[in-house]
Amino acid sequence: MPDTVLPADLSFFPTLSAAGSLSAAARELGLTAAAVSKRLSQMETRAGVALVNRTTRRMMLTPEGELYLEHARRILDEIDELSELLGSAKRSPKGLLRVNATLGFGRSHIAPAISKFVAKYPQVSVQLQLSVTPPPLTDDAFDVCIRFGEPPDTRVVARRLAGNRRLLCAAPAYIAARGMPLTAHDLTRHNCIGIRQGDEAYGVWRLSSGRGASRKTEAVRINGTLTTNDGEIAVKWALEGHGILMRAEWDIAQYLADGSLVRVLPDHETPNADIFAVYSQRHQMSNRIRAFVDFIAHELKGEMAARG
Repeated sequence: MPDTVLPADLSFFPTLSAAGSLSAAARELGLTAAAVSKRLSQMETRAGVALVNRTTRRMMLTPEGELYLEHARRILDEIDELSELLGSAKRSPKGLLRVNATLGFGRSHIAPAISKFVAKYPQVSVQLQLSVTPPPLTDDAFDVCIRFGEPPDTRVVARRLAGNRRLLCAAPAYIAARGMPLTAHDLTRHNCIGIRQGDEAYGVWRLSSGRGASRKTEAVRINGTLTTNDGEIAVKWALEGHGILMRAEWDIAQYLADGSLVRVLPDHETPNADIFAVYSQRHQMSNRIRAFVDFIAHELKGEMAARG
């Protein structure tokens, strides 16, 4: 008959799952691969079922493993929240914080803010993962996700951290060679740099102009010779004069300020890309998550003020 689950297993298994392989988990835990394999086998013996399907290079959770992982994370979260509610962590946040952010914005803005955050709260450990595509909102692998745009899901908390406009821009050299577009339709005759990211419709730019009853929105199908899933590469191509780019203001503000890029169709608006911190409703009482989100919001506000 299976034994009771050991408390130590609850923290071991999420680490193992996030690592993706026994060898990676061994490096994360400071153990040998053999020790990790033995501990997993002992867990499965106690559980009475297989939790992981092992292959040479990676592992996949069984349905029972997925269920085990879901409950392990929930129990660990509840233990942390109980500690905070009892007051032991209210003076200073502590514990593990798993954060996800997009590649470019995470590297240039979130990572530096995390450096300051852990300096202020040394009892908090942060794991930052950067990805091109945001993880599903139902994915419990992260405590906080920094996303562009408010998610249409009432099951999560979405706190707006900062405003963020998408702007059209190009290098002065490109405009000198090809001319400045005067209407949204003019974009169809230009080389436009495409970015494939997330679930956003690729190859179509939506631009709005006018006010009140005269306001209209146009969907422009763009064409171009360059496409990437990396926003930083797209900005570099624009700087090198390859075409017109639609990019979040946070990523191009410095280049607009120094003249390396110029606005295109500045009287047209594009869908905003406000920055949100997204986390599970059950984490609303978490002291470390509240402290982290407050800190990131303050840092981004400071950057906006400095930018003017």
